[in-house]
Amino acid sequence: MNTVTSKIGLTREQMAQRVALDIPDGSYVNLGIGIPELVTRFVPEGRELIYHTENGLLGMGPSPETGMGDPELINAGKRQVTALPGAAYFHQADSFAMIRGGHLDLCVLGALQVSEKGDIANWSTGAPDAIPAVGGAMDLVAGVKSIYVITQHCTKHGRPKLVAECTYPLTGLAVIDRIYTDLAVIDITPRGFQLVELSPGVSFDYVRERTGARLLPIEEDQRMAGYE
Repeated sequence: MNTVTSKIGLTREQMAQRVALDIPDGSYVNLGIGIPELVTRFVPEGRELIYHTENGLLGMGPSPETGMGDPELINAGKRQVTALPGAAYFHQADSFAMIRGGHLDLCVLGALQVSEKGDIANWSTGAPDAIPAVGGAMDLVAGVKSIYVITQHCTKHGRPKLVAECTYPLTGLAVIDRIYTDLAVIDITPRGFQLVELSPGVSFDYVRERTGARLLPIEEDQRMAGYE
């Protein structure tokens, strides 16, 4: 079913807010480009996260106001950022040593597809005219302790992004822990996709119909609340 015009489910900002609620205080976090970058806006008061960017900054702060930034201080997505007190700069090779050495607690990435086994494809569709965008994702999914995905549940053409097997070139095998979409929060388990929460106004059947693999229900619909 085509969901292009559907207004059911969370906005991008609400999706980011939902992810922020699950990140433990004091975590060292790497955020992917796009919706994951919005997570910084919604960290609960009293909780501190330390942000890492693979081009060489630990202690990354929010984007500056227009015209107030340093053009040489950017994140991996080339977006201007700030540096918080105590931030550290280092060579990109050292940054990837942190990633590969297991020193980051959590990474939040976007995705083109996620399989029921926890495989992720997020750098290319494999089409002849596709522009590849590997970035640091392959290192991140291999080296970071926990990997969350934040994505729309379906493509703009209504095709499921959560599938039995990825058909796009893989970024990593069996690396995803949890998926946050506009429709639901879903865990990867040995039995496949396990529903954790439904977004407000969304039924289990609605999500199941838009998921390209078996979706395990929860005993009782847990609808989210508290979004303004």
